[in-house]
Amino acid sequence: MRKQKGFSLIELLIVVAIILIIAAIAIPNLLRARMAANESSAVGSIRTINTGEVTYNTSYPAVGFAPTLLSLGGAANAVCVPAAASACLIDNQLSSGTKSGYVFTAASVAGGPPTISYLATGTPVTINQTGLRSFCSYEDAVVRADPTGAVAATVAACQVLSPLN
Repeated sequence: MRKQKGFSLIELLIVVAIILIIAAIAIPNLLRARMAANESSAVGSIRTINTGEVTYNTSYPAVGFAPTLLSLGGAANAVCVPAAASACLIDNQLSSGTKSGYVFTAASVAGGPPTISYLATGTPVTINQTGLRSFCSYEDAVVRADPTGAVAATVAACQVLSPLN
């Protein structure tokens, strides 16, 4: 009688089934962890925008708050020289409007010149894939969250949302 070398088909199928079961358990957790990381990054980005807006308002008092998100950033692929049109206060990826699965906007919304208010928003690129909640803030610099992922189009819409702890 000869000795068998290798694995039988049944043994291989059992191993593949075990690997598929482990993957079925692990992949949803991985996706939830990625969404949580994207949300944390979005909150940090909104805080960065708040800091940039306050600094911009202080640096350019005749203008007030930055008119656009691009005004807070710098010139792409060049040495950044601070000016009202490109203040060099936030990184270029954030000032482009998309970062870590979120779309960001910031614009001055009241008065002018100088503007006396701004609205900064961050919404998931794809709800339930890149993030669940959207975030907003205005001149009080409190980050607020919308659990539905909808964008707060006005300062009044942002004011009614729950602040983050």
